Amino acid sequence: MSYREFPPAKDLAAIVDCTWERVGSAEDAARVLVLPDGRADLIWRRGELRLAGPDSEAFASPVAPAEQVTGIRFRPGWAGAVLGWRMADLRGLRVPIADVWGAEAAGLSEDLALAAGAAERRLLLEAEVRRRLASVRLPDEVVPAAVRRLGLPGSRVGALGDELGISERQLRRRFDDAVGYGPKLLDRILRFQRFVERADGAADGLEDLARLAAEVGYADQAHLSRDSVRLSGLPPAALARSRKAA
Repeated sequence: MSYREFPPAKDLAAIVDCTWERVGSAEDAARVLVLPDGRADLIWRRGELRLAGPDSEAFASPVAPAEQVTGIRFRPGWAGAVLGWRMADLRGLRVPIADVWGAEAAGLSEDLALAAGAAERRLLLEAEVRRRLASVRLPDEVVPAAVRRLGLPGSRVGALGDELGISERQLRRRFDDAVGYGPKLLDRILRFQRFVERADGAADGLEDLARLAAEVGYADQAHLSRDSVRLSGLPPAALARSRKAA
């Protein structure tokens, strides 16, 4: 199996994290462990455009031999506005985009079906995001500003409201709409993703888990272990080995 990510067009970089492609090899008949990352994706797969809502736990995605999958991934906090749906209602779900956009989705789905390949599909997905941006009300700066403060060593979730001049209840409501869950869970997920980005070193024995846990913002190695099991189903060392093997 091959998986590649591509940087978004410059005019979409604040909103789109990446576009991506996944191609199963001829011998593939397995499942890919998709880890929660605080993001939502539009995914073209098996002739259907689907929305993958934000996950709060690992999701095992099947990989068929020679299957081609194309997607676009939103940065945390932007999918709700662009897609026109409350992200908390889509948490952990994979739904046909027609269930979200209705008949409006038909034209895009037809264009994707007729596209010459994955590269053209990625451009079509970016063009759709660009088209929708011209007619939707984007979130105010509160949610993006809060997201930028999360997942970092020393991040203080309880102080976000005071720092941004908004009540905790209002902040949670905006996060439910834009992200799909509250600041506390997003902080945990983004911190865990910082560990995942460096997990190869742990698999190779080049990174000491206790030191790595401290560097990415955990109180100690036990704290990392609890979050790893909660979010991936595996202890940190086992997760690192499984990702390297994949």
